[in-house]
Amino acid sequence: MTEARQLVTQARRIVVKVGSSSLTTASGGLDADRVDALVDVLATVRSGGEKEIVLVSSGAIAAGLAPLGLARRPKDLARQQAAASVGQGLLVARYTASFARYGVRVGQVLLTGDDTSRRAHYRNAFRTLDQLLAMGAVPVVNENDTVATDEIRFGDNDRLAALVAHLVQADLLVLLSDVDGLYDGDPARPGTSRIAEVRGPADIAHVEIGSAGRAGVGTGGMVTKVDAARIAAAAGVPVVLTSAVHAADALAGRPTGTLFHRTGRRSANRLLWLAHASTPRGALVLDDGAVQAVVHGRKSLLPAGIAAVEGDFSAGDPVELRDAAGTAVARGLVNFDAKEIPQLLGRSTRELAAELGPAYEREVVHRDDLVVLHP
Repeated sequence: MTEARQLVTQARRIVVKVGSSSLTTASGGLDADRVDALVDVLATVRSGGEKEIVLVSSGAIAAGLAPLGLARRPKDLARQQAAASVGQGLLVARYTASFARYGVRVGQVLLTGDDTSRRAHYRNAFRTLDQLLAMGAVPVVNENDTVATDEIRFGDNDRLAALVAHLVQADLLVLLSDVDGLYDGDPARPGTSRIAEVRGPADIAHVEIGSAGRAGVGTGGMVTKVDAARIAAAAGVPVVLTSAVHAADALAGRPTGTLFHRTGRRSANRLLWLAHASTPRGALVLDDGAVQAVVHGRKSLLPAGIAAVEGDFSAGDPVELRDAAGTAVARGLVNFDAKEIPQLLGRSTRELAAELGPAYEREVVHRDDLVVLHP
């Protein structure tokens, strides 16, 4: 075992993500044998009591296709949500029964990006997951597809898994799909080889990463998995990318799949979620002084530094902060409705408080609710 793979075996808190194609048949419906095979691996890993598992599982929409008489994954959001509503219950019931063979309970946790970008919701999500683990349960996490709109969707469960790994302060993220790693070309073509380790973006700069998965039941492909691996690695969480059939080998530290080394430091704040799991509802255009203060000085955004407002948003929504050229330099949660901001433009908080009241003597975006995109 290499020194790098030893880091895998030393991981105590592990997030495992499994894709739809690894759990269901191509026509929809859960494959009980596949679910049981995955649970066998996960239950064995945690059986010694030293390791904790958080399972991020796709498959809800795919599981709901057959019961609703749908031949393939629908393209419209309403029918996707209907399939998720039916399939989510089936998925968790299957996991509940399968883990029960080992005397292990599961707990369902459904998240949206909108939930976890906000301070109180982020803390609550962490507490719930942390308490489930402390009580010996396996959290089964999925996006809340039944209520998520296009504006508040994570987009894919690979990204969700990377963000959950950050949220729970995991030591390792394992991404399982139907491909046994990242290849330097199309793995279906002869002459291509698996990339064993990625130490940074430069290692795969030459690789053309495909976007389509093999099966027709999921949303992601290799591109979403590599993006997720980059997010997690930058947040200080190493990642193993491999196929579900090699899950046991991956968790045992054997040389399977592709290992992405951590490229950044672990942190305990929610700004990673704000950067990667939120969709801006509008934009604030900043003058040069405000750009300097926000981007380089890490200051809050005050009304005096805003030149223009775009979009229709409410207090608490995520917005982009743009420079005069239109480049998004930061993202943050705004403290005012869009219709309130025009009367604040270019004015000091003291002046606004005197004219409009003490509620206006505050930041438009507080630095604790702000993430810089282009430092």
